[in-house]
Amino acid sequence: MKFALAITLTIFTLNTAYAKDSTQEISLQVTEKGFEPSEIKVKPGTHVLLKVTRKTEATCATQIQMKEKKIKKELPLNKEVAVDLGTLKNGDVRFACGMDMVSGHVVVE
Repeated sequence: MKFALAITLTIFTLNTAYAKDSTQEISLQVTEKGFEPSEIKVKPGTHVLLKVTRKTEATCATQIQMKEKKIKKELPLNKEVAVDLGTLKNGDVRFACGMDMVSGHVVVE
């Protein structure tokens, strides 16, 4: 019984370590042009962490939201905000400003 528990814990630890190693950090900026880049491509199974910095006052994108992920964060001027999207599967994850006027997306393929 102890041996089976030890194996289970070892596998869990290895899987957790692998998940941490596969995190892809992506820098995203908000400028007068909107979200830059507005399209981000990642492979399925990738844990994605967006690091978003608003660089201008001349934008309505003072927030970032992802409705399907139930994420909404304020974007203070010139401060990096981490947005953890988790591990993504095939598809498209749209992000937008709080008013849904400025947008972009993460393409998972």
